[in-house]
Amino acid sequence: MAAAVAAADEAKLESFLRWLQANGADLRGCTIRSCGGGKGFGVFSTAAPEPGATDGVVLVVPLDLAITPMRVLQDPLVGPRCRALLEEGGVDDRLLVMLFLMAERRRPGSLWKPYLDMLPSNFGSSLWFSEEELAELEGTTLYRATVIQRKSLQSSFDEKVKGIVEELLHVDESASSTEVLFEDFLWANSIFWTRALNIPLPHSYVFPGSCGDQQTRTNDDDVCDSSLPGHQETDITAKDSTADKNSKSSNTESIWVEGLIPGIDFCNHNVKALATWEVDSVGNATGVPASMYLMLADKSSVEAGAEIHINYGNKGNEELLYLYGFVVDNNPDDYLMVHYPVEALRQIQSADIKMRLLEIQKGELRCLLPRSLLDNGFFGIHSGEDKDDKKNISPFSIYSWSGQRKVPSYLHKIVFPQEFLSTLRTIAMQEHEIEQVASLLGEVGSSEDREPSDAEIQSAIWEVCGDQGALGLLVDLLRVKMAELEEGTGPEASDSQLLEQFYSLDSEDCTSGSDENNKDKSKINIRSCIIYRRGQKQLTRLFLREAEYLLELSGKEQT
Repeated sequence: MAAAVAAADEAKLESFLRWLQANGADLRGCTIRSCGGGKGFGVFSTAAPEPGATDGVVLVVPLDLAITPMRVLQDPLVGPRCRALLEEGGVDDRLLVMLFLMAERRRPGSLWKPYLDMLPSNFGSSLWFSEEELAELEGTTLYRATVIQRKSLQSSFDEKVKGIVEELLHVDESASSTEVLFEDFLWANSIFWTRALNIPLPHSYVFPGSCGDQQTRTNDDDVCDSSLPGHQETDITAKDSTADKNSKSSNTESIWVEGLIPGIDFCNHNVKALATWEVDSVGNATGVPASMYLMLADKSSVEAGAEIHINYGNKGNEELLYLYGFVVDNNPDDYLMVHYPVEALRQIQSADIKMRLLEIQKGELRCLLPRSLLDNGFFGIHSGEDKDDKKNISPFSIYSWSGQRKVPSYLHKIVFPQEFLSTLRTIAMQEHEIEQVASLLGEVGSSEDREPSDAEIQSAIWEVCGDQGALGLLVDLLRVKMAELEEGTGPEASDSQLLEQFYSLDSEDCTSGSDENNKDKSKINIRSCIIYRRGQKQLTRLFLREAEYLLELSGKEQT
């Protein structure tokens, strides 16, 4: 069974490599092959750089092979209907690509068939988890996000996607007539979010003045429409993807478009990436106009056979597991989400007044706390450094209404964003404090048309309330978060013990049957969940320690 699967995968890979080269791609110093261990495919160096070599280009892919919204609109079969959907506002750029992927996957004559056959059919991201695996995330932000997104995708599929894809398939008699399932949409959604790159396409490529010498999809496809109605007005939002870390544009006038680049999208992630990708609009770097190429960042350190990685960006395990299906143990880019529930806000005393004050302040009810903030706290790696010089640039020097409230001695050690603390100060106000704040704000002026500014409101609230109420509320929020995290899966120490058991079993039971492979995937998913939730518990514990100590100091200094 395993041998048959391996042979089928090898045949698909050979077909894909031939397809790349037949369509103008140039594998100059790399190849694509299996990473082994059920980790899918990756890009590997085929030779060490030759003496004197300076360009470092190892893979070139014509942009005509990219699956982008423009390519969908130019498709001779589904392009007209997709154009109408885009103009009507029924779909956005991202959904357009997903719909196209679903339709093309069923077409035996698809231009991209060798590429689509190479793509994974299932994923390790939380959206694909079984109920048992998802239960391992209970109490985390990721659990709630996954449940909500699943419901959203299911609703979108039932109300819109299923009917559109069936309509697109109807125009091609050779396409598979089997029922379009939700799993097809989940697949296309995952393919897009795990592989799409934010590409700085040359303006002349997106909106060509004439067809020129550009290659087209098929011999019969001579579509070249410079206006692309609907698309030009579409908000092409840059996905938080690998663009910041890996891309450079070689032309000055670019339009950022999300799309799939067959070949380059097989690069896996590593924070110490060996490569970046760039767009070559005129062919100066590669000799291939309108192309994207993979370039080694450090050519001297690459050995033959080494895997070539790109960096997906500084992402915490929450995002990595949600989008890509893997985590990084002790991830330095981890973060903690803390939020004050909107439902609770509506039920507190003087809710209407406080909600109005928060609206003027543009107050945020949720806050991201990156792990790196802890470095500068009371218990961080910089805890012993003298930062007295920073007291003179206190944010409270502009907050204080009259200058009578003393700037706290612990100000330079606060690791929590002041914007979030301002929100908590507003929520924590008592009735008598609201009256005092109103009195101070009344000094702004007698004009009925003039509302106090956000800075004036923050100044007045801090002058009256100080930090005690906000820090007390912050401590409560963190304690509740820890209780939620531990309720179903136990404390941080229990997760560490479970991980030790997983690591001790890694070298055992190396089976290769189909059922065993599924068990192995489930084991990997559960281990990823444990690493993620242990990191969340650790961050909650560390930020709670900072908040509790700040609350203690605030109580001593409260005037």
